[in-house]
Amino acid sequence: MFEPGHNEIIIQGLTSAGRTFRPSDWAERLSGSLSTFGEDHRMNYSPYVRPMTLNGVKCVVVDKELQHTQPASYAFVLGFARENDLKVIDPSQPEPDSDQ
Repeated sequence: MFEPGHNEIIIQGLTSAGRTFRPSDWAERLSGSLSTFGEDHRMNYSPYVRPMTLNGVKCVVVDKELQHTQPASYAFVLGFARENDLKVIDPSQPEPDSDQ
């Protein structure tokens, strides 16, 4: 089972209303926007941004180091999540109590 590190955040393909985000390949597209092509002519995802499916939900795992190495790319990825109302999980930040 995947356990995100404290230096990673997860963008889930679910809106704040709980709806599945479309298109279904959004995580690959977003991750692909920061990818490169190697000498073998194959796409290589950035070591900082990669698609993943967790518990049946498409996600993008983002290494927070991206904020220091490529601040514009980090802003782009988080802006995409914000503009599309996607759930962002930061394991290093406690979730607020829903009872309060």
